[in-house]
Amino acid sequence: MKMEQQHEWAVEMLEITRAFARVVANDRITFRVRRGEIHALVGENGAGKSTLMKILYGLYRPDSGEIRIFGRHVRFRSPADAIATGIGMVHQHFMLVPPFTVAENVTLGDERVHFGIYRPHEAQARVATLIEQYAMALDPRARVADLSVGEQQRVEILKILYRDARLIILDEPTAVLTPQEVETLFSTIRRLHESGKTIIIITHKLHEVMALSERLTVLRAGKWIATLDTNATTPEEIARLMVGRDVILPTLARDIEKLRQLPVATPAQQNSKPAGEECSRAVTGSNSAPCVPLRVEGVELRRAGRQRPVLSNISFSVSPGEIVGVAGVEGNGQKELIEVLTGLAFPTSGRIFINGHDVTTASPRVKFSAGMACVPEDRQRHGLILDFNLRENLLLGRHHDWRNARHFTWERARRLLEDFDVRPPDPRMRAAQLSGGNQQKLVAAREFTRGATLLVAAHPTRGIDLGAIEFLHGKLLELRARGVGILLISSELGEILALSDRVLVMYGGKIVFEAPNCGLSERDLGIYMAGGTVAQVVDGGGSQS
Repeated sequence: MKMEQQHEWAVEMLEITRAFARVVANDRITFRVRRGEIHALVGENGAGKSTLMKILYGLYRPDSGEIRIFGRHVRFRSPADAIATGIGMVHQHFMLVPPFTVAENVTLGDERVHFGIYRPHEAQARVATLIEQYAMALDPRARVADLSVGEQQRVEILKILYRDARLIILDEPTAVLTPQEVETLFSTIRRLHESGKTIIIITHKLHEVMALSERLTVLRAGKWIATLDTNATTPEEIARLMVGRDVILPTLARDIEKLRQLPVATPAQQNSKPAGEECSRAVTGSNSAPCVPLRVEGVELRRAGRQRPVLSNISFSVSPGEIVGVAGVEGNGQKELIEVLTGLAFPTSGRIFINGHDVTTASPRVKFSAGMACVPEDRQRHGLILDFNLRENLLLGRHHDWRNARHFTWERARRLLEDFDVRPPDPRMRAAQLSGGNQQKLVAAREFTRGATLLVAAHPTRGIDLGAIEFLHGKLLELRARGVGILLISSELGEILALSDRVLVMYGGKIVFEAPNCGLSERDLGIYMAGGTVAQVVDGGGSQS
């Protein structure tokens, strides 16, 4: 034990190789993490990051190579072996039981019974002690189903700490968090670091790498590329190592300004006529005038058992060739707005028009036929059928037209996958076999090529790497230049400010702020997102909009 405590390395993964059929996910990777450091593991989607960490956590076994934990050679047969060695992992998709309380989720599988009797009050007390020790602001008696996403993530971290983990792996920890929740997570990570924990963070967000880590390792195409001291490198160098070329940092408006100058084409100038292009004269006043892709008038949505409406007097429009960004802390009506726009819920009052057609109570199929496409908030629950192959997933929404489906060949599906850099571009693969980022690009490949005049894009770059973000941002700007109206709902304020022509802020189910994207800052929008006022923005020295 004394020898273990003096060992420099918490993790040594030496010449690790792991292949899945014909795909080599990890190719002789050597990865070392020092005891007590925060180490970032970065790379594009499909670079092999998650596979390497799943090997470390015992979910996969390497085909070859050696693993040492705190100087001791280990061979894990399951996550239980890794947990017993002091390793904990918070996955990108949480593994919680919603009806259970915080304490019940934390202690599940490690109830620590006394003489065969489980004492829930004692478990609550132990969890409460952990919560106080790491200042996590949670109620051990609260139901997980009632918690925000950020609070649920803290429960996942508590599960690891409850099992005395010395080494913590965080897989894309901020992918589903709001800016405020990210700040809270950073504070938690720093407290864990100060308490002596070793932390590995899988992330593609370079500002997080620079802010948190002491060292970082870059993987590309399943191979080790470099290990660097964070304070001796730059975001530009990391991006270049990740992608293998210079990358436009997409959340900086100045870097994409040249793309924004592309002329906006009218529908008549496009190569193909998008669905829903025709408008009634009553709406356009002229056969030649372009339609307003989306108009929302006084929409309200009430839920059973809720005193206040979850959406209240929502009115806005999206013009051809315009990106309208919707910002807000999650849980302030964005999800419900997506539901009423896409036909998953019907508004209690108000009206919705797509290309001049009243689709207020129309089904999703009718709305898609009217000219809408949608990148949903949750790619796995609402964007894909994971057991279907990639071609079948690309056909979703097109499958009603047998002529379209008949001509959508395997080769055509493969070309579309290649165009959107889905890796591997094998249309016969099941969607469940793709990484999260490649699943997102698969959804984008289907929705961006529908020929729609309106795209509802909910968190389109959530959980994907820098190169993929650059690629999808470019595709969004191409659609904008072709005259497509885009409603962009995102928790990434940098993304909203970089891409939007106009910005809306939602708070408490209402639109509390609307302005052209001119001189706006993340700080200004953050005040409105928290329910602040114009006076607070001005008094705080922000820009008045």
